[in-house]
Amino acid sequence: MPQWLMHVQDAVFLEIALRLLAALGIGALIGLERSYHGRPAGFRTHALVCLASAVLMLVTVYESQWFSSQGGARVAVDPTRMSQGIMTGIGFLGAGAIMKEGLTIRGLTTAASIWITAAIGILVGIGFYMPAGLAAVLTLGTLSVFRWIESRMPALLYYEFTLRIDDARAPSETELLSWMGAHGLSMSKLSRRFKRGAGVAEFRMTIRATDEIAIHRLCADLRARDEIAEFRVAPIGD
Repeated sequence: MPQWLMHVQDAVFLEIALRLLAALGIGALIGLERSYHGRPAGFRTHALVCLASAVLMLVTVYESQWFSSQGGARVAVDPTRMSQGIMTGIGFLGAGAIMKEGLTIRGLTTAASIWITAAIGILVGIGFYMPAGLAAVLTLGTLSVFRWIESRMPALLYYEFTLRIDDARAPSETELLSWMGAHGLSMSKLSRRFKRGAGVAEFRMTIRATDEIAIHRLCADLRARDEIAEFRVAPIGD
């Protein structure tokens, strides 16, 4: 093999290694933020998603390194078809990160971060380092800085509320509304459950508050009532 060709091959392999390492590093950075906040898809998941996207894009970008046309025929490879397939496949992985528990849905932000991580991996795989780096900075900024902004913005808080009470002393819907209103809360999506012989009525609803202090007042009031068998208040987050 001629010396100049060996230099060309070395440069190609160095560029491939650089792209894969960059994809791994960017994916790991985004995953660290998710792991820090206790999300199920975190450090390793995001690192592998970004790396896999870059690897798959290298298949089309460096097509000349592994595919040679027969008989001098010209073959055109469309890299956008590979990127479309990657993003479609990542949609299934993102769907697995979304969990529903009662009225609470969690994992939407993690699913979105997996999706953008795959897109960044595609950019690194085709060698668009500047947009990939900018996208990584914007993604990390969205996950961290925007969280700080969101925590300080005035917003309505929603909670899933479950109340189990002595059936003989179970309140009516009007009484429940008055109960919540006394603490500055409102409720919606009320459902009732009764099991004969158990002697306990169960109410489930979504309650809305303007601050957490109202929730603390409600919990203190419920603990003081002897007719309350059990209650549960769970925030409805992202």
